[in-house]
Amino acid sequence: MRQKLHKIRCGAVMLILSFALSASAQSGARDHLTPQETDLVRDAQILDKRVEVFIRAAERRFMAISGTTVPASKQAQKDLDKWGELPKGTRAELLDDLAKILDEASTNIDDVSARDEKNVLIPKALRKLSAASTSFLVQLSALSPQAKDEDERAAIAQAIENAQAIVDAANKLPPPATKKKDKPPKS
Repeated sequence: MRQKLHKIRCGAVMLILSFALSASAQSGARDHLTPQETDLVRDAQILDKRVEVFIRAAERRFMAISGTTVPASKQAQKDLDKWGELPKGTRAELLDDLAKILDEASTNIDDVSARDEKNVLIPKALRKLSAASTSFLVQLSALSPQAKDEDERAAIAQAIENAQAIVDAANKLPPPATKKKDKPPKS
């Protein structure tokens, strides 16, 4: 009888520990945007401005990966006040952040398109994101051979896949409408 009670107690303790470890692992999950970046995304209600925030957040990941320091200028100080410190993390974490940022930017465009497919900001935002993604693809391709472990390789592959999907979607857009200028009257 004592052994049976002991087994039940041990089982209960193990179950509680597994729930506690699972909960702490989930609560420690990394967010792909810094708190300041999240605020900037939330504040940017216009689609093309929101996409610009995502692009800048992605560029900041490349700066953090390359170890680029921000110069001490007035503009750099304003950026620091607005954007906060460069994100921190391992290369794999920063690359994973990048993949998630591209995915979130793409999802934002898709969401607006689902609600209002005639929205004139959709092609503008997609073209901006595509131009940035084209640059990101070059940088990711350069980082790929330097990947140190499977996590980095997987994050690079996901970021490349997301960036390429954005470029492919933009390539399906009709050419941008050109503004016709009124010709001056001939005298």
